[in-house]
Amino acid sequence: MITKSVVDEWCLRKTYETQTNQNSRISIMRILCSYLSELGFDAYVPPKRLTRKAPKYNAHIYTDDELRRFFEAVDKSRSVPSECPYRHIIMPIFFRILYTSGLRVSELRLAKIEDFHLDEGYFIVKSGKNNKDRIIPIHPVLVKKCKELKSTIHIDSDESEYFFMKLPGKPLTLQCVYKNFRRYLDKTEISHNGRGPRVHDFRHTYCVNLLKKWVYEEKNLLVYLPYMKTMLGHESFDETAYYLKLTATLFPMIQLKLESSYPNIIETIEEYDSN
Repeated sequence: MITKSVVDEWCLRKTYETQTNQNSRISIMRILCSYLSELGFDAYVPPKRLTRKAPKYNAHIYTDDELRRFFEAVDKSRSVPSECPYRHIIMPIFFRILYTSGLRVSELRLAKIEDFHLDEGYFIVKSGKNNKDRIIPIHPVLVKKCKELKSTIHIDSDESEYFFMKLPGKPLTLQCVYKNFRRYLDKTEISHNGRGPRVHDFRHTYCVNLLKKWVYEEKNLLVYLPYMKTMLGHESFDETAYYLKLTATLFPMIQLKLESSYPNIIETIEEYDSN
């Protein structure tokens, strides 16, 4: 039997999750309870009105000063022996790789030791979003830091161990990453307002800054954007075009450059998806 009180408790929004994630959990519970009810079991089916439309979120692009202050706070991390004994070692590297690679949080936190090829300077995202493997280069400074991390906390670890582990055999959880992120954010006095900035905004910031760099260096974007699409693990060019639009919107000078050099670039890269 699944009672209303059990369902209500399950459907409550967690402090660390988005509206979309809560809606997904409620939908799963609704499907399960409906199925059990059809089989004749006593199961309370949560009403559809419980799910809410996720509010539109405007990406936060971190300024250079915000990034500097954030990483200064991260570098002052202290470990909690019983809960997160490696935090002071892991977090400075974890958040820097996250920002400098544009990775999704779970792609990095679930990476195994065997996925890191540090002598060659890269690691492999296995079965990421859209079920694709891809190679991610690591900045030389961070390669050195990763080697130090490995020699410090993975002396006797198996290759199948999580590289960024919370405890032996356990990866960093989303909740752990989020709580630490909020802790560092509070120390930098970057306003959160309950809706952002988010951890995922490091990905947005990486993309915008990379596109800015390419535009100012007068790179051929029609050549470089497929590279970005692959690096980010995008299924379509439409997803990559979002960052081009975002960059142009935030930086008027870049929009002028794009309009003069690539007047139809958004339409051009989106045409790839229809061919």
